[in-house]
Amino acid sequence: MAQDDPPEDADKNTHWAEVRTDLAEDRNIMAMERTFAGWMRTAFAAIGIGLAFKAVFGDFDPPWLAKAIATLFILAGGWLAINAQRRACHTMKRLHSHKFDPIARPNFRLLAYSVAFGSVLLTAGLWILNDGTLDGG
Repeated sequence: MAQDDPPEDADKNTHWAEVRTDLAEDRNIMAMERTFAGWMRTAFAAIGIGLAFKAVFGDFDPPWLAKAIATLFILAGGWLAINAQRRACHTMKRLHSHKFDPIARPNFRLLAYSVAFGSVLLTAGLWILNDGTLDGG
């Protein structure tokens, strides 16, 4: 069989195997970047669900319950962003690019922490800035 035959030029086959391995590592980095983007979309969706819940059920009785459920979704979105950043940076430490420039790890951190900080600010605004009181009346 062809795969049992000795290679014609072992050095050339080794070179091409290394090139394919390098390109596979580059594809893994790109897949990780797409995965990070997917997690960030999920984080924004959770924040949006929280806002929508508060907007739709704003006159809910008791009033704090709608805020509590909205807060849960909004803070979950911030947590998802931080978790996605941690996983992306952990993966980037193990992989090395060969043919293209990946996104820098600080950019992952900046985006994730901005989303998390925004979700905390949004939650504070949800509870405090409606009428200036914490009771939500």
